[in-house]
Amino acid sequence: MAGGATTTQYTTASSGNKTSGYLFPFILVTSLFFLWALVHNLSPILIPHLKKACMLTDTQSSFIDSAVFLAYFLLALPAGYFMKRFGFKSGIILGLILYAAGAFLFIPAANSGQYSFFLVALFVIASGLTFLETAANPYVTILGKPETATLRLNLAQCFNGMGAFIAPIIGAQFILSGTEHSEEQLKAMPAAELQQYLASEAATVKVPYMIIGIVVILVAVLFIFTKLPDIKEENAEDANRQKEGSIFKHKHLIASIITQFFYVGAQIGVSAFFIRFAKFAGNMPEKDAGFLLGAVAGLGFMIGRFVGTFLMRYVKPQSLLAVYALINVILVTIAMTASGDVAIYAVLAVPFFMSIMFPTIFSLGLEGLEGGHTKLGSSLLVMSIVGGAIFPPLMGLISDATSIQMAYLVPAVCFVVVLWFATKGYKLGRTA
Repeated sequence: MAGGATTTQYTTASSGNKTSGYLFPFILVTSLFFLWALVHNLSPILIPHLKKACMLTDTQSSFIDSAVFLAYFLLALPAGYFMKRFGFKSGIILGLILYAAGAFLFIPAANSGQYSFFLVALFVIASGLTFLETAANPYVTILGKPETATLRLNLAQCFNGMGAFIAPIIGAQFILSGTEHSEEQLKAMPAAELQQYLASEAATVKVPYMIIGIVVILVAVLFIFTKLPDIKEENAEDANRQKEGSIFKHKHLIASIITQFFYVGAQIGVSAFFIRFAKFAGNMPEKDAGFLLGAVAGLGFMIGRFVGTFLMRYVKPQSLLAVYALINVILVTIAMTASGDVAIYAVLAVPFFMSIMFPTIFSLGLEGLEGGHTKLGSSLLVMSIVGGAIFPPLMGLISDATSIQMAYLVPAVCFVVVLWFATKGYKLGRTA
């Protein structure tokens, strides 16, 4: 996930400006950005794959994203409390252990062939990611000179984009089998042959997730034996919150929370069903669609962050957000009404214009807030990513009732909400 900055300050507990020993810790913390991007961007591969392996409807397959984002919603506050009590390093190590445990659970899940087992495994992984994402951003900002903190955070975010690029390509190569049967063909199969086919499909996740689990355990061991600076939060925000009144007086913040809820739903939904969409709209094989999801959509998302950051030097963030939202409404409309390559590449172009949305909505929502309201507002904006658990099942319901192409009406509506926020919502309740 992308993130936004708050006014909360972090420093090392020790005094002085000693930064020479921070290179290896910085590399370790930066690796976390890639590791959680790996999970999020394998979900669009798992959705069509487990749909086959467990014989699911589109609605049922969408619960993959629901399991991930529900964990974020439920564990965000407990993760914060844990790290206040035991420290950020302990939180990172616990997060990595949960991540690895969930990855290893894919092996018995594949052996059982039970979809619910896969959802439990994903929930455990996402619980670990909640701890990692809570800790990584503040750690990156203090692992070096204060004046280069923003540069370090942007560099770390590049590895998040790299995960978006690489994960679908790896998943398409090693998880998707390329064997696709119609419902009629499956019904015509003898029972023994059908069970063998389903078992072989489920088994393809074993090796990739076992390797992921081993790598994550090795990273956890490195964290255990690496000396990291103690991180200390410097703020008196909570003490001042009562003086500041209710946070709900900031109408533009409430608008941003609602918008972020819709935006994350759109971001997850666009990629979640892309492989199914490409098959329906252009009869594209699943491996080809998975490759394009990384090589075009993932790469576009990563490049879009650099381009958007550059453009914001000359264009107001809300103006650029409005233009990008309008373009995405048009692209998704084309995807819903066209067919073949036109529809497919319309969807693939969407992530480029999504790239700036999360952090821009985040920062516009926090604009003008002070003290404890900034911290609380930031927490509420992070929790609004639960939209990623709600909207994919809605797309699945529409797909099962009509077609996967019509299901893209959901992200189209979500981008209209983003357009509203960029033109009106961001200035609600403010005189300037």
